[in-house]
Amino acid sequence: MPSAVWKRVVRFLAEDVQEYCGEPVDAELDVGLAMADREPVLVKVLDAKSALDLDAVFTGEVKTAIQILSPLTLSEVGTIRCVGLNYTDHAAEMKLSIPKHPEIFFKPNTCVHGPVETLTIPHEAAGQADPEVELAVVIKKDCKNVSVGHALNYVLGYMTSNDVTARIVQTRGSQWGYSKGFDQFAPMGPTIVSAESIPDPSVLWLKTTLDGAVMQDKPAKNMIFSVAEIVSYLSVGTTLKAGTVILTGTPSGIGHSHSPPFYLKEGSVLRVSISHGLGTLVNPIAQEAPVVLE
Repeated sequence: MPSAVWKRVVRFLAEDVQEYCGEPVDAELDVGLAMADREPVLVKVLDAKSALDLDAVFTGEVKTAIQILSPLTLSEVGTIRCVGLNYTDHAAEMKLSIPKHPEIFFKPNTCVHGPVETLTIPHEAAGQADPEVELAVVIKKDCKNVSVGHALNYVLGYMTSNDVTARIVQTRGSQWGYSKGFDQFAPMGPTIVSAESIPDPSVLWLKTTLDGAVMQDKPAKNMIFSVAEIVSYLSVGTTLKAGTVILTGTPSGIGHSHSPPFYLKEGSVLRVSISHGLGTLVNPIAQEAPVVLE
């Protein structure tokens, strides 16, 4: 199966205000933190507009990014697949038993949000929005009925994502999709790191800080179901299209688990990050004013 020419890819606006895809020149740069600190981000330009184009090659141009976008567009992502209660430590903090099968729910693609854009909490979720750092898996090629042994062959790469959740809304029923499905509730990026660069995603480390306090700081090896097991499970009887994003669960330390709980509010300083070059989401937090229904 063909592989991409890049090891890390970003989708960005350059100084000419045109959209490009490319690889950051500095292989060690945390692109999200660099943008937040207004540091220059130089990018080697690809001759394609999508990270899903495996035939893309470098043009030889280097451009300066003025804005980092979500690595994939809403239409490329489609419906986001999500796994709940997939960390042993998170199941323990929620006082829930270890699931026998992956707990699956869905988020609409309107949740997709850029890694540095302002995250506006809807009025419906005011005072209860809780961040969750999650490893996001990007599917490279359409797949269906894939075995665990072959599942990683269909993975393009990995991103940092934030499965934002409205906790009070979540208690209204047994289904989680609504409380996690508000607009902008899945910031992702700033990069996709190729699967070839991370042959074993269990080595990754996930971290969330809120207003300077470390909330989550755990290894991906605490997953109950591995990336390969999740991809295989979701592919049974269902075609996973190229560009499909799978959120693989969050470790312990969510704001809701603290006493008193910590939630996002206007002006919160939130940093959601994963190691090995995936980088940091640096979304400023705003609160929507009360709305009047039409």
